[in-house]
Amino acid sequence: MEASLTTNDLSIFSLISNASIVVQIVLAILMMLSLLSWWHIFVKWFGLRHAGGKTDSFETAFWGGSDLNSLYQQVSRDGASVGMEKIFEAGFAEFLKLRRQAGHDLGALMEGTRRAMKAACQREVDRLDAHTNFLATVGSISPYIGLLGTVWGIMNAFRGLSNVGQATLSQVAPGIAEALVATAIGLFAAIPAVVAYNRFSHDVDRLANRFDSFIEEFSNILQRQAGK
Repeated sequence: MEASLTTNDLSIFSLISNASIVVQIVLAILMMLSLLSWWHIFVKWFGLRHAGGKTDSFETAFWGGSDLNSLYQQVSRDGASVGMEKIFEAGFAEFLKLRRQAGHDLGALMEGTRRAMKAACQREVDRLDAHTNFLATVGSISPYIGLLGTVWGIMNAFRGLSNVGQATLSQVAPGIAEALVATAIGLFAAIPAVVAYNRFSHDVDRLANRFDSFIEEFSNILQRQAGK
């Protein structure tokens, strides 16, 4: 008996609903990974945008001639400091603490201040880089998960043809199309994740470089101030 090839027979929803249980499980996993990756993409995009905006605002205030003590008090009162603000707050607090302690020479003072800023910088970079590895994982494994569904679907299609005396296009097409849907969904999940991972990694690296430059410049300012 030949099935007629209609548009409905080969629609995406029809192919998914008529797919084997293994292919449906593969598709469910891929859709879950895709939804999770899109959630991380939006959260990370807003987070990096916020961190970049706060860094720009802080740099404008810092290099605009603001008094360091006033700027420190403002950042401390804010309570929602991120990025460069956190580094400045940690470094200046350590600088003031060590400066009040007797017996600290200039070298020890600046070494302790740099350590505090480096630790704060690392925490901020780790926070900004959080969950980007998940996007890399989705981008790398999704095509292989989709390929698993494709191979299984094609195996089922050929297994069904083994009981048919003469194979026709209407008999082959649904099984092959069902199998290829898994590959398509795998690519649909992988491509945005890979693009987002590369973009976010670039943004985090750029912010990290700005943080490192600020640490060196701020250390020089504090060293000159401590030497007075």
